[in-house]
Amino acid sequence: MQIYTNMSPLDLGEKQGSAVALGYFDGIHIGHRTVIGGAVDWARAHGAAPALFTFKLPGGSKIKGRRLYSVEDKRRLIAGLGIEHYLVPTFADIQAMTPEQFVYGLVADCRARAFYCGENFTFGVKAAGDPALLQKLCAPLGVEVHVLPMAQYEGRPVSSSRIRQALEGGDIPAANAMLGTPYAIRFPVQHGAGLGHKLGVPTINQVYPEGYQLPRYGIYITRTWIDGRAYPSATGLGSRPTVNDDPAKVTCETFIPGFSGDLYGADPVVEFFAYLSPSKKFDTLAELRDCIQNAARRAEAYFAQSI
Repeated sequence: MQIYTNMSPLDLGEKQGSAVALGYFDGIHIGHRTVIGGAVDWARAHGAAPALFTFKLPGGSKIKGRRLYSVEDKRRLIAGLGIEHYLVPTFADIQAMTPEQFVYGLVADCRARAFYCGENFTFGVKAAGDPALLQKLCAPLGVEVHVLPMAQYEGRPVSSSRIRQALEGGDIPAANAMLGTPYAIRFPVQHGAGLGHKLGVPTINQVYPEGYQLPRYGIYITRTWIDGRAYPSATGLGSRPTVNDDPAKVTCETFIPGFSGDLYGADPVVEFFAYLSPSKKFDTLAELRDCIQNAARRAEAYFAQSI
């Protein structure tokens, strides 16, 4: 996938123009996937290049809420959906554009033949443009505009905000249903205190970077991918109340009973599937070990039933 970090012509080669998915695409949820899939399918059917337009917010911005994916994982997911050209200017590059400037410039840069967007898509200065205006501006240019209805889950529109709320409540099945794929993290494994090794339940320690959405504190059934292989696992997210006196220090520790090896510095993918219980302070380390082992057994049974 070719990546363009400013508004510039796409290098389409011999392709007959492009079909462009439009949106912010922060969650890559089932609604986003429908928009992206529409552009990809249209491009393949018409000898065009599948492209995507989004934008980058300034560092520390909370306009769109806490991050669900890293920049790298977001791009990896979008490339996996078939997008070949990824146009991602900074918000500052486009925020002053009138709707007309935005559309005419994008059509020229992308040699666009079709646009795909959701019904809540806005563009141009102060979000003055909407899908109806997009269709009006594109009609004289011969550019098709496909406006797709918002995806629904349990009778309500799917949004990244709903996914964040589901994660905050520990409702992993709802988050996964709206994402269209398991909620997952991919953070480097860091050195911890080594307590898990001493207890016979070695864990990998991953830390959520600043600005990321955290799920509810507690114990989860997870699945960890290492070198292309999936392992049932159990993950504890929280302040480790049994052994940590600092409630502000949050860790994400995963016990992988079927794996042995050194993962320090690696970035395995940990997928979340079910919330088991909230974090609690145990009276003894033996009770903590038993809790971890029980969660791991439940994870193994969960995936054994799903095969």
